[in-house]
Amino acid sequence: MWRMTEPEKNLRDYNANTPADDVIHFVVPSDCAGLRLDQALAKLLPEYSRSRLQEWVAQQQVLLEGAPALSKAKVWGGEKLEVLPQMHPAEQPYLAEDIPLDIVYEDDTLLVINKPVGLVVHPGSGNWQGTLLNALLHHAPQLAEVPRAGIVHRLDKDTSGLLVVAKTLVAQTHLVRQLQARSVKREYIALVHGELRHGGYVDEPIGRHPSQRVKMAVIETGKPALTHYKIEAAFPSCTLLRCSLETGRTHQIRVHLTYLKHPLVGDSVYRSGAQKCVMELRDLLTQFPRQALHATQLALDHPASGERMEWQVAMPEDMRQLLQQIRAAITPLSQA
Repeated sequence: MWRMTEPEKNLRDYNANTPADDVIHFVVPSDCAGLRLDQALAKLLPEYSRSRLQEWVAQQQVLLEGAPALSKAKVWGGEKLEVLPQMHPAEQPYLAEDIPLDIVYEDDTLLVINKPVGLVVHPGSGNWQGTLLNALLHHAPQLAEVPRAGIVHRLDKDTSGLLVVAKTLVAQTHLVRQLQARSVKREYIALVHGELRHGGYVDEPIGRHPSQRVKMAVIETGKPALTHYKIEAAFPSCTLLRCSLETGRTHQIRVHLTYLKHPLVGDSVYRSGAQKCVMELRDLLTQFPRQALHATQLALDHPASGERMEWQVAMPEDMRQLLQQIRAAITPLSQA
């Protein structure tokens, strides 16, 4: 290993927040001769995974003889290597961010949010900032001491509506137990393709799709999942449903309604192929930009008082407008 001189340190500004002494310096040993750069790094820095090292190379956090290099570049011994280790976003503390929240209810124990469309609930791949969790840490800094900032259940990014957050560890434990006991009641408004004649339920297990890993599916090896649904309004080519959950599997309503062959309007992930619809509604139903799903009602036992509490919020503007446009488009049909 070698140490950079002061002029050499100034050749490259790796990261404004990272001291220059954090840079790791190597002279490639002769026993690495003929190896690819990523192979040599794996040998020199065995404490880091191969994928992490390759990521650093791709992000130009590794210099070979003072310049960025590709993972496939060969080394022959004697070359100078400079590596700036950088934590993966998943390993870094979550940041508090000043993001507006639509707060429906708050006390010392609970926080109930009306989540807008487009807001990711928890940081993850591709969304390490700008999430509900980041907003919660800004709104209530004490949530940094509660796992997942008090989040006990989630809504998909493009699903709107009610979501409860625990403000203490005791409240979080209480709510998780309520969810497990199925005493938390959640109702959703969903607009689906096709015409249903009556309500019912789907009691089918849900697990990871066997070949498409970003999707869930009804599979025998999945976890138990039960969704009830009833008709709120019937239209040509589509039906407005009220769905209630007894379990909380990932994408549960989306998967179960697709299983019924009545996928959600706007659900590009689970809708397969063109859906039959009358000409007057075709553009409205096919161009809606997100799954038409809204968490409209939430009921639970207050973790501190034991009181049964219930909240309800109206559909967001985009779904209200869609229903108005559907009603306007089918009025001439009913008068014909």
